[in-house]
Amino acid sequence: MGDLIGISLLILISALFAMSEIAIAASRKIKLRVMADEGSDNAAAVLKLQENPGAFFAMIQIALNAIAILGGIVGEQALSPYVQSVLVLFYQGVYLEKISFLFSFFTITSLFILFADLMPKRLAMIIPEAVAVRVVTIMRWVTFALTPLVIFFNGLTNFVLRLFKVPAEREDIVTTEDIVAMMDAGAEYGSLQQQEYELIGNVFELEARFLSSVMTPRDQIVYFDLNESSHDIATKIIENPHNHFLVVSGNLDKLLGSVESKDILRQVLKGEPATIKQELLEADVFYLPETLSLSEALNAFKSAAKPFAVVVNEYALLVGIVTVKDLMKGFMGDLITHQGDELIVERDESSWLVDGLTPISDLAKVLDIEAFPEQIHFETAAGFLIYTMKRIPKRAEHLTYHGFKFEVVDVEGIRVEQLLVSRIKTQP
Repeated sequence: MGDLIGISLLILISALFAMSEIAIAASRKIKLRVMADEGSDNAAAVLKLQENPGAFFAMIQIALNAIAILGGIVGEQALSPYVQSVLVLFYQGVYLEKISFLFSFFTITSLFILFADLMPKRLAMIIPEAVAVRVVTIMRWVTFALTPLVIFFNGLTNFVLRLFKVPAEREDIVTTEDIVAMMDAGAEYGSLQQQEYELIGNVFELEARFLSSVMTPRDQIVYFDLNESSHDIATKIIENPHNHFLVVSGNLDKLLGSVESKDILRQVLKGEPATIKQELLEADVFYLPETLSLSEALNAFKSAAKPFAVVVNEYALLVGIVTVKDLMKGFMGDLITHQGDELIVERDESSWLVDGLTPISDLAKVLDIEAFPEQIHFETAAGFLIYTMKRIPKRAEHLTYHGFKFEVVDVEGIRVEQLLVSRIKTQP
């Protein structure tokens, strides 16, 4: 009976070590850091153990191998008499002892595989962090108790690894690809909502997208001329209810500053003509180069605390204007896009009406295209057509790519206003 109790204890101890090995190795650093920040000392201990796992794994292997040897010695002696007493009822030949040994060996091995290996490891893989924080204290004490053996085997392991020029420690760096993979898994299993998934994905694009993809281009800017009539100023404010307007002297290349529409409306309410007075003019204009990424532009706005910025190219020519809302729409997408603001309108399940200024990354998402060819050379849907055709396309011209037909619907001067994107139906 004592031997059977010994076998049971060995199985339990082996299960503890096997479970600890998998749990500490599989625990996610991000989740452990959250637990540690919330005050869990054991989570912090697991993180520290993961940073230098050599001694821990050496201790685990020493313990598991010692238990396996003891299990083999004690197990056969413990079960053989019981097995033999049962077998003798059916067989009393010369092979009775050998058959009893084989049955005992098979039973002990099965018990160790099932209860000391498979089940605890499966449990540790399912809830690694929960198991790790519960066993880490015991494992640290056992490692300390086996210090001489741990130092010897761990040092020998490090020597062999260095001999073959293999890193002795794991360098754990969370990359963008790792985070995207976790996002994909979360979205697939429903733990991450579709809106959250798209929002986080857009945030990663902030470094890859530039101001030109979200700004209002030069030819669409509504501005005031310093000598503009009161009627024209009032008409522009009514038709274009913006908070701020640029003020120029003749054209946009002679920018004088900006004015707030509320200051002009205040004149109108007082019965005065709408005019651009010098005291209303804000000459301190916030400029941003068009080569800035959306992330850099957001940081610039944060530092400057300005409502809008004038975008200039490398020749100091004004190419557009951008607001904080434009930048937010760049990665918030549908969360702040109002009805009528959509750049991509779905006509049916296989065709879309697309504004020429639609960011090419947004179009790629809608069409489920991983990337457009040589995408670094253009930012918009119109830019894709122009770059691919190597000229300004005309109305009704089209090209095909990735199973879609991109057809020009409307051209205003040299600007592609709208295009129709249709899925090419394959013949059955």
